[in-house]
Amino acid sequence: MTAPTASQHKLLVLAPTRRAASETFVRANLQGLPFDLTAFFGDERPLKSPWRLAYGLAILISKVLTRLRWFRLASLPAAIVTLGLIRQHRPKAVMVEFGFEAVRVMEACSWTGVPLVVHFRGSDASAHARLGLLRDRYRRLLCIAAGVVVKSKPMAQTLETLGARQDRLLISPSGANTALFKGSAPEHTPPVFLSVGRFVEKKGPLHTIRAFSLIHSAGVSVEEQPQLWMVGEGPLLGEAKSLVQSLALQEYVHFLGLRTQEEIAMLMRDVRGFVQHSLVASDGDSEGSPVAVMEAQLSGLPVVATRHAGIPEVVLEGESGFLVDEGDVAAMARAITRLIEDPELAARLGGCGRRRVQECFTIDHHLHQVSDLLRQVIETSR
Repeated sequence: MTAPTASQHKLLVLAPTRRAASETFVRANLQGLPFDLTAFFGDERPLKSPWRLAYGLAILISKVLTRLRWFRLASLPAAIVTLGLIRQHRPKAVMVEFGFEAVRVMEACSWTGVPLVVHFRGSDASAHARLGLLRDRYRRLLCIAAGVVVKSKPMAQTLETLGARQDRLLISPSGANTALFKGSAPEHTPPVFLSVGRFVEKKGPLHTIRAFSLIHSAGVSVEEQPQLWMVGEGPLLGEAKSLVQSLALQEYVHFLGLRTQEEIAMLMRDVRGFVQHSLVASDGDSEGSPVAVMEAQLSGLPVVATRHAGIPEVVLEGESGFLVDEGDVAAMARAITRLIEDPELAARLGGCGRRRVQECFTIDHHLHQVSDLLRQVIETSR
């Protein structure tokens, strides 16, 4: 009897949502993993689908119990429903997106012996509201999990302190889409810079704006005035707009709102470089390995970013971009100014970044790595 191929292996995927614009990586996994895949989402409660309704309600109850800090009890509702899903679908493995979702369902895998793979993304392994409150639950999770996927070395180190085994850890950034992100020629574009991301503290949008203010205050020796295009929405958007007005940058900083992946890829072909001032937020929230940074490099853009989380693993200092310390807006302004004044430098850095991402950090690389881990987990559990 021949062994089943990956596409014949049944995989149950559980995730908080598939609708959020920022969850493109979850959708990429659903579309690209070579398994017989069934997915359930915690924010979906369709009346005509009893199991999906049950899972969504169980997650809702779990959230309420977690807010009451009844952590052990909070793990039961979704675990009981997941037990039913496992018995119905008979998957060879369960993969859960985000650590905070995994602690809600993990006991079902413990009860059934079905291997669990948990995919940590960023805030679930850094923010105090998650990591601090769920520390003991994470220790239990990491004892149960047969495999753990993280986005960067710092994230791996954090989970190792909680008991994650190195032989079960996979460091795999989500990767950039080669079909979309290509064709930038920064040496031929005006001095326009692009920022893509939610307007939240860890993305540092206010720091990026202040860096641009320093550039305009100092003046640069170019015919066209530098511009900053900012894509995204979020709780800091209003404060960002007010900051732009107070600094008299309305002519130079433009807010483009939410854009599709296709639109972002087109914008990247019209700019000189990509900027992002990621930093550890006041609540401890940190990046994993920002996908937009990889997408920009794959397009052929130089990147100016911070020495934060997994960014130094992707951006080579002085080779594919410039890295500055978190909070150092003056250093960020100097790095951007170099690209404003030297388009050929921007092209050289962008070319290096393109080659690096093509070799190591595409969506296909990520999907192959996660698929290999899942196969290994399934084979080991036999």
